[in-house]
Amino acid sequence: MTNSENSLLDKAGIPRHLAWGYLGIMIFMMGDGLEGAWLSPYLIGRGLTMQESASLFTVYGVTIAISSWFSGVLAEGFGPKKVMLMGVLLYILGTLGFVGYGIPNLNYPVMLLTYALRGFGYPLFAYSFLVWITYRSPQQKLGTAVGWFWFVFTGGLNVFGAYYSSWAIVHLGNSANERYINTLWSSILWVTIGAFFALVLNRDKFKTSAIANHVSKSQELMKGLTIMKEEPKVLIGGIIRIINTTAQFAFPVFIPTYMASHGFSTTEWLQIWGTIFTANIAFNLIFGFVGDGFGWKNTVMWFGGVGCALTTLLFFYSPVLFHGSFWMVMLCGILWGALLAGYVPLSALVPSLVKKDKGAAMAVLNLGAGLAVFVGPAIVGIFIGSVGNTGVVWILAGLYLVSAILTKFIALPNNAKTANSEAPIAAVAV
Repeated sequence: MTNSENSLLDKAGIPRHLAWGYLGIMIFMMGDGLEGAWLSPYLIGRGLTMQESASLFTVYGVTIAISSWFSGVLAEGFGPKKVMLMGVLLYILGTLGFVGYGIPNLNYPVMLLTYALRGFGYPLFAYSFLVWITYRSPQQKLGTAVGWFWFVFTGGLNVFGAYYSSWAIVHLGNSANERYINTLWSSILWVTIGAFFALVLNRDKFKTSAIANHVSKSQELMKGLTIMKEEPKVLIGGIIRIINTTAQFAFPVFIPTYMASHGFSTTEWLQIWGTIFTANIAFNLIFGFVGDGFGWKNTVMWFGGVGCALTTLLFFYSPVLFHGSFWMVMLCGILWGALLAGYVPLSALVPSLVKKDKGAAMAVLNLGAGLAVFVGPAIVGIFIGSVGNTGVVWILAGLYLVSAILTKFIALPNNAKTANSEAPIAAVAV
């Protein structure tokens, strides 16, 4: 990169030595997320029940949760690149089984097994890179650096993935079913391209303190558990992280059919979903800067917790309140997506609670992110039969308020707003 490009990246808050990695994350997550907003209604249309679809996503979420926790401690012990490569391989193997053997004949046991295997992929790839960012970013710009991570992560997963699939399910084949299947196959292409940018073109290398000090791998794995006892605030942060995106993974299970009952087509829903997260990625950056100024804790509590509680309800009731207006429903969704980014400073706040073992602290946050993929569909599967769509949405809104209350119990030393006064996080370069 030229000096002018380096200067531009520095001013934007992107660690220039990791710039190719950020691009790779976006492309990888585009491949991973292209089916997220339509797979459930597609499978239900093929003959699965709502409960079976929810169970599929729940099992997928379980493996994501496990993989998310391991991503932090494995990245600490083995280095992020090796763990990211492992994620790519598991994702491709799971996709081969799921699309090649599970979906064609709706072989449900095979679908459960292979979609679960696929779930190990993106946390090992993406969240290991987040640990990398945590070690290799100046502390005074850490909030902005993780804001950029969530910008590319969400941009790929929920924006480019949704918009690309809204085109692909119309053009990649002759029959409707063929187009859906071909769209799923194309995910392997995008994941491979993303891996090339993040693992080949990204040349940054470093050793964590665990590698440099020859800490045993079993000790490093245990730190992902023991740190929650040693630092209870880290545990609270993990719980808040679960709540953060629970609705994001619950909505695709039941909201598409709810929107369809109000006259919205699958393509319209994908456009709404993609636009929601277009706003979200923009506000991931905005709240990165806001958090560094207004305070990480304050931003998470008020914009994230309270803001999402209110806008979750607004988004759900918008088809009724505005008589099925496409643009008003989209606007209400945009408000929810924007405030969802209010949780971005949590990725700077929690690792700053500890002086060392930041990888273990990030492992707890990563576990929370993974558990959200499990908890969201699980809430739908457990409660939708008894309380319906409306009851599920009120549960999700209530959880956001709980997260706001929990955030009050997290504070940096001396009740500082950010950790700007601390020295930059050390990484051992090689």
